[in-house]
Amino acid sequence: MFAFIARQPVLDREKEVFAYELLFRDGKNNCYPEDEREATTNKLVARNYLHLGLDDISCNKKSLINFQPERILQGFPPSLDPENVIVELYDGIFNHDSLLTICKHVNKMGFKLAIEDNRLDPKWSDFLPYVDMVKVNTTLSDYDAVAKNVQRYKDTSVQLIAEKIETPQDFAIFRDMGFDYFQGYFFARPESVTQHNLPTSKLTLVELMGASSSASFDLDSINSVIEHDVGLSYMLLRFINNPMINKRYKISSLRHALNYMGEVEIKKFIALLALANLSSDKPSELIHLSLVRAKFCDLVGIEKELGSNPPLGFLVGLFSLLDALLDQDMASLIEKLPLVDEVKIALCGGQNDLSMYLLLVKAFESGNWLKVIRLSKILEIDQKRLHSLFNEAIIWGNGVRKSISPHFPTSKK
Repeated sequence: MFAFIARQPVLDREKEVFAYELLFRDGKNNCYPEDEREATTNKLVARNYLHLGLDDISCNKKSLINFQPERILQGFPPSLDPENVIVELYDGIFNHDSLLTICKHVNKMGFKLAIEDNRLDPKWSDFLPYVDMVKVNTTLSDYDAVAKNVQRYKDTSVQLIAEKIETPQDFAIFRDMGFDYFQGYFFARPESVTQHNLPTSKLTLVELMGASSSASFDLDSINSVIEHDVGLSYMLLRFINNPMINKRYKISSLRHALNYMGEVEIKKFIALLALANLSSDKPSELIHLSLVRAKFCDLVGIEKELGSNPPLGFLVGLFSLLDALLDQDMASLIEKLPLVDEVKIALCGGQNDLSMYLLLVKAFESGNWLKVIRLSKILEIDQKRLHSLFNEAIIWGNGVRKSISPHFPTSKK
C-alpha cells in the first residue's frame, strides 16, 4: 500500500506503544496521499520499494493518520479500518464551522478522531462530543493554560496526547498533569547519566556484545555463558527459530546455529540476544527501535559494500541506544566493548560513514524528508532505494520483535 512512509510511536503512561503516527513523504505535509496510485505505479512500487500495509508499518497497533479535509469529505479508502485508524486533524487550517462539520462526518463514519489544541481552550467545547483525543504540542503550548483545563477534558472522557516529549523530565511533568499518551523520543534517552558499576548479569551481557564486535570468535566461551543461563538459552532458541531468521530448519543449539547460519550472522544474533536481555526493565519500543536501526544500517552498509566481519553497520544501529538502555554515558559504555574505532566514533557522536547511517535512520524516524534527500546524495544511494531499505528494516524488526516477549525468563545471575 505505502512505499514512502515513516512512523513515530505514541506511548501510554507505562511507556508501552499505544499507536504509531504515520508520516507520508508522498503526501502533502506528511498527510495521507490525496490520490490513489494507478495500477501500473502500484506494480512498480511493489517490485522495487517493498511497499507496506498498515499492519506492517504499525506492528498491529493503531495508526494515527493526518488527513487533508478534501480526502475526509470525499471518503476514506476501504482499506482503512475504523478499528485500527485514528483520524488526525490540525485546527489551524479550518474555521470553526467547517471543522465542526468534518468532525461530525468522521464520527459518523465510525473513526476515532484526534485534533490538535495547544491550549486546551474552552472554545472547543462544541467539538468534544465528536472528538476522542486532543493532541498538545508541548513546545508551543501555554503550560499554565493547559494545566488549568486538563480536568475539564478528563471529565468528558477525551484522552490527551502530549506531543514533542523529548526528555524523561517532560514525560513525568505531563504524566503527572493527567495526560494519557506521549509522543516523542523521551524513552530513547538515559533517565539519569551515572557512572555506577553495572551489575554482574549485565556485565556478562556486555561481554557477549563485545564478542560479536571483534573479528575473532571464541565459540566455546560464548557457548559456555549461554548454556549456564536459562533465560539466555530460552531466548536463543526463540530467536534462532523465528521465521524472519530461519525458515527451514529447527535449530537446537548455538553450535548448530553456527553451522547453519555462518559466523557473521551468528555475531549479529549474539549482539541482538544480549541487547534484548539488557532491556528487560525498559520500554519494549526501545529494543524495537534498536532492531530497526540495526537492520537499516546493516542494509545501507551492504549497499556501500562495507566489510561484514565484524558486521559494523548492524552493530552501530543496534548499540545506538545502549546509553538509554543502561542509563549511562555512551562514551563510558563503549570503553567496555572491544569495538573498532569506526564504530566507537559513530556511537560517540563523531563523523564518519557509519555516523551518517545513524543520521539517516534518525531522519527516517522523524519523517525529515529533506535530510533523507541530502544524506542520500552524500552517500550516493538513490533515495527511493533507501525507502525500500527502511521498509525492509521495519518488517524485519517487527518479525524479530514478536519473538521478544515480556514473558521470557530473565537472567537470575
